[in-house]
Amino acid sequence: MTELHWWQRAVIYQIYLRSFQDSDGDGNGDLDGVRRRLDYLQWLGVDALWLSPIHPSPLVDNGYDVSDYLAVHTMLGTLEDFRRLVEEAHARDLRVILDWVPNHTAIEHPWFQAARTSREHPQRDWYIWADPAPDGGPPNNWLSVFGGSAWALDKATGQYYCHHFDQTQADLNWHNPEVRNAMLETLRFWLERGVDGFRVDATCLIVKDRQLRDNPGNPDFTRDMAPDAALTPRYTRDRPAVHEVLAEVRAVVEVYPERVLLGELYLPMEKIVHYYGERRPELHLPLNLHLAWCDWTPEGVGEVLERYRELLPEHGWPAWILSTHDADRLANRMGPAQARVAAMLGLTLPGTLSLYYGAEIGLTDIPDPPEPPVDPQGRYTGRNRDPFRAPMQWDDSRQASFTDGEPWLPLAGNQDRVSVATQRDDPHSLLSLYRRLLALRREEPVLVSGALEPVARTARCLVYRRNGEDRQLLVALNMSAKPAEVDFGATGQILLSTGLDRAGEMAHGSLELRGDEGVVVAL
Repeated sequence: MTELHWWQRAVIYQIYLRSFQDSDGDGNGDLDGVRRRLDYLQWLGVDALWLSPIHPSPLVDNGYDVSDYLAVHTMLGTLEDFRRLVEEAHARDLRVILDWVPNHTAIEHPWFQAARTSREHPQRDWYIWADPAPDGGPPNNWLSVFGGSAWALDKATGQYYCHHFDQTQADLNWHNPEVRNAMLETLRFWLERGVDGFRVDATCLIVKDRQLRDNPGNPDFTRDMAPDAALTPRYTRDRPAVHEVLAEVRAVVEVYPERVLLGELYLPMEKIVHYYGERRPELHLPLNLHLAWCDWTPEGVGEVLERYRELLPEHGWPAWILSTHDADRLANRMGPAQARVAAMLGLTLPGTLSLYYGAEIGLTDIPDPPEPPVDPQGRYTGRNRDPFRAPMQWDDSRQASFTDGEPWLPLAGNQDRVSVATQRDDPHSLLSLYRRLLALRREEPVLVSGALEPVARTARCLVYRRNGEDRQLLVALNMSAKPAEVDFGATGQILLSTGLDRAGEMAHGSLELRGDEGVVVAL
């Protein structure tokens, strides 16, 4: 068998920096806080850290509005703090992945400040500008993800600039070779400092239509969808030239051995798989977010697994993600009992899994988020993401040892049950389950690279095999609260159950599953 790259074997731990660990009492998580928790992450058994943006920013969108790609936000630390974090992570065999935001910059970025001085400025074309429509309004009908028009008028120069997020986040013009060169240089800067890869933010939005054509209406739009879904993004999302850009990005990264590119893709699966690259390599791991959106039923999850298996190209490596900073936490979406089943699902699927911080303790959404929201999307559209970004709960103290000050967002507030300290020594806790699943993944290579074979999909249960050359494992998940029996036509021994209480039990042709229970069986 071909030797796997580290990122193919990895479980990647996503850290929303401001919410992970504060080291200086200002209420914001920071780089030194992450460094102090490296022993915990090594103990947990993950392989890499993916950090939300670390760069200087006005923090309108919590760092996804970058004002300097070549520095560290003073609230989060210094370049020296980053160097120490990378050095100490590598000493523990932990890799470090940075969030890279290529679609837009903050309007405070020096590039945009120069571009808006006049229509003739050499950097004017680094952004997307257009004259007003005949009525003086926006140049076309493009919509922002945060609601309203994707255009903002710059009164000084009489033109509109494009912004697919907040109006303080101006979209870069990737048709301009100077923009490409400057942004690729930002990658080299961090690669030279030991970064092991990048997660590319808003990947499919990077390139827009040169002609600025109107997007057609979406006939399937309903009011419960995001506001920008009122249009079909034909000219703003998933443009052919995006693949040219990603091929150039990949070429830069390939110069440095064993680096990885992940990509955020809010697209149908049949489009996601094109981002591995067809003519030239693009992303190593186009992130499949469909498990974070699908119906949490055997039918809904089973359909995602089988569709992805059918569509994945021969050269594609699976890349799963169950939850992110943009969606309800698992414990809220499906309840604490099914969150255990979700853990077993994610960690027994082939390929690479990205795990959102706090999932391992069942961290929940913030029940009473601040008003007005910190999140700009919450302020403009009501689709508030603040609840999904609760500070990490390390123990049962008032601020859960996240900070000595006042946290930038409220805690979930259940740290008497949901914290690392309250679960660490409990052999049946969710944290113990995650740790055991991560260990099992290392002990059983078939869980990483074996074939996925569907076995059964009933009203309550999802069953599949993981097949290797000389090893077969069966995974049976009861996705309901009622007991169920599953037939699998073989004999095996339970290696692990979500209750952490059935290891060693034999099964002969069928299994009795309790409500909300999953098991892994060696056949």
